[in-house]
Amino acid sequence: MVRSISLRYLKLSLFFTLFIFCVFTLAFAYCDTMDGPVVADAKIALEKSDITPALKWIKKEAEPELKTTFDKAITESSKGEQEKIKADAEFFDTLVRLHRQGEGFNFSGVKPAGTDLGPAVTGADKALENGSVDSLVQLLTEEVNKGVRERFNNAFEKKKRAEENTEAGRAFVQAYVEFIHYVEGLYLNAQGKLGHSERTPKLKPEAEHK
Repeated sequence: MVRSISLRYLKLSLFFTLFIFCVFTLAFAYCDTMDGPVVADAKIALEKSDITPALKWIKKEAEPELKTTFDKAITESSKGEQEKIKADAEFFDTLVRLHRQGEGFNFSGVKPAGTDLGPAVTGADKALENGSVDSLVQLLTEEVNKGVRERFNNAFEKKKRAEENTEAGRAFVQAYVEFIHYVEGLYLNAQGKLGHSERTPKLKPEAEHK
């Protein structure tokens, strides 16, 4: 009975851990695409000639730079189609860059519409569209279960042979570190103890130990 309750608690905890991880990583990745929510609000701002819809995506100290780019886009829109397209693109880039910098992310340019963001972001959008989170819950729970079990099984099997020789011992340490860092990364994300730029489980920690 105790074992059954513990397993249910573990599964629930792991689900919420990965859910939070997805919210703070994949959701922010979604913000740098042409069909993402940041650019969508940028387009609304341009259409209304009112920067207000875009301001919520940036910190207050970034407003002057964005307003300068916005004013330029509005002015250029009356000079011709090519000028408008170029100025709009500059405004989109500036807004997304300032947003990502404010959240601690690097900016490498606005990605094209239709960029594959993976099943988690797609599933989150669908959940909001149809009013049900069941499919998303199932997806995330399965991924957490798979990720933890794979790393646990790998470490557990290598632990059995760890004392045979030095190479076997090193193989165990590598598997152990990967398992521990993966679980630790998920847990710290759930606790909100990592900055946005750090919110990625360390899938290959061995690179840090070479």
